[in-house]
Amino acid sequence: MNPRLAKLQPYPFQKLAALFASIETPADKPPIKLSIGEPKGETPALIREALVESLDGVAKYPLTRGEAGLREAIADWLAGRFGLGAEGIDPERQVLPVNGTREALFAFAQCVVDPAPGAKVLMPNPFYQIYEGAALLAGAEPVYLNCTAETGVIPDFDAVSERDWADCQLLYLCSPGNPTGAVIDQRTLTGLIERAEQYDFIIASDECYSEIYRDEASRPPGLLEAARACGNEDYRRCVVFHSLSKRSNAPGLRSGFVAGDAAILERFLLYRTYHGCAMPLPTQAASIAAWRDEAHVRANRERYRERFAAVREILSPVLDLHLPPAGFYLWPCLPMDDETFAYRLQAEQNVTVLPGRYLSRESGGVNPGEGFVRMALVADLDECREAAERIRSLLASG
Repeated sequence: MNPRLAKLQPYPFQKLAALFASIETPADKPPIKLSIGEPKGETPALIREALVESLDGVAKYPLTRGEAGLREAIADWLAGRFGLGAEGIDPERQVLPVNGTREALFAFAQCVVDPAPGAKVLMPNPFYQIYEGAALLAGAEPVYLNCTAETGVIPDFDAVSERDWADCQLLYLCSPGNPTGAVIDQRTLTGLIERAEQYDFIIASDECYSEIYRDEASRPPGLLEAARACGNEDYRRCVVFHSLSKRSNAPGLRSGFVAGDAAILERFLLYRTYHGCAMPLPTQAASIAAWRDEAHVRANRERYRERFAAVREILSPVLDLHLPPAGFYLWPCLPMDDETFAYRLQAEQNVTVLPGRYLSRESGGVNPGEGFVRMALVADLDECREAAERIRSLLASG
């Protein structure tokens, strides 16, 4: 067996199942799950119709690099969304479709990390646990960058030591953040690109929540946009990951892409030729339809705004609640221990949330997730309201 497997920690939902093992939930309260970031809205008809109309494609082997039409749709979307100028991004060399970004985020580290002594992978803390597992199985040491109120709940890049920057081979970013919803501004992204040049590392920017934001006039910036703004027009050392799961309410489609530095993507394509599943042709057709349409994405954002507004109105009197600029999570600071809160909420109200400590690690003597919970507002409006009422009832009971 690979000895590195022993370094992996239980996944957050395994920990949650163990916490709830002895609970008997109240029979008079239907379960409401706010723990998993799986959109519950209906997948748009245009995506489903394109999938069905292309079912004949299951009779053919797809290419690992995807069909030209999909790569062109992705390139056009990236150029328009992030203002990449007339040259945009090359669909032939700088775009690679993938079957879900979870797999790609993990595989990327296996491709780019040299497991030499001292190799490090930097990541936000709290974080999507795939980053940590990817680093460990690639033979690198994870370095956790705390996201706290003092840093605007983005990673504390100023606290990174000179040694850690020098040893860094890969920096994972997540903006908008999971679970905080915090957005890294363009100036900070530009500074990180400059550091990548100085210290010779790659930036992998997980931007899967980029299309769910509160203000239509203030869209989250992206890494490629920052690269273009600072004159890095070939996106050197910069790779972004996007998905249709959140943007288009299509988590089961398992459709996303990787884009950026052509030299890196050439090697990643080689890696995926040996280890990576090519996207089925019907999925590619459905993905083209999704990336070519923005109307369903705007409607999706509006539904999330309604949920956030409703939950905020109910919970603000009893909970320290700050709406994030993007994403679909609430990350409230609690008046009690986060595990205790999650346990009581499940046992007394049959509402499931995820303790913040399960999404983070102790670093610098603190665990930045302790005292917080992640609430995913992915259910419909009425169910989100009902969940908020139950949470308010629990908090009022002391």
